[in-house]
Amino acid sequence: MVVFICILVLLAGCGQDASTAGVLTGQEPPKADIRVDGQLHETKLGSYCWTARCVDTIGADEQLKGEEPVKVSHGAKVEFVMDYKPLPNKFNVLQMKEDGKHTELHVADHSFQAPIEKGVYYYSFGVWWMDSTRENVVHGDAFYHFVLEVA
Repeated sequence: MVVFICILVLLAGCGQDASTAGVLTGQEPPKADIRVDGQLHETKLGSYCWTARCVDTIGADEQLKGEEPVKVSHGAKVEFVMDYKPLPNKFNVLQMKEDGKHTELHVADHSFQAPIEKGVYYYSFGVWWMDSTRENVVHGDAFYHFVLEVA
C-alpha cells in the first residue's frame, strides 16, 4: 500500500511545463546524506521525477536489504543534508520496521528524531521542489532511503 501511495505521489509530481524548465539541473536528483552525531552517512536514491523524467524503484525496505545500518542512540537527531541549490521545500519521512509497521514522522528543520525503542528501522525520506508562486506545482521530487539501528 505504501509503495502504491508513493507511486501516486511521484506521478502527480512528474508534470512539468515550459515555465518549470531549467529550474532543476543534472540528469537525476542530487546526492543526499544524513547527519547523525556530526557524522555524514550516504543514502540510496529511490524513485524520483527530475527534469521531465520519472524513475520508479523498489521500496526502501527491499532496496536496503543487506545494507549495514547506521548505529544511532535512542532519540538521536537525524538531519537530512544536501549540497544543492535550490533545496527542496517539502519533506516527508516514512519509517518502516521489519515487522511491517509503517509510521509517518514529523520533519522540522530538515530533521527528525530517531526512535526510542531498540531495533532496525528503514526510512524513505521524500523531498519535493515545490513552485514558490504556483500552488501544487512540483518541479521535481525524490525519495532517499537509509536504515538505522537503535542500540
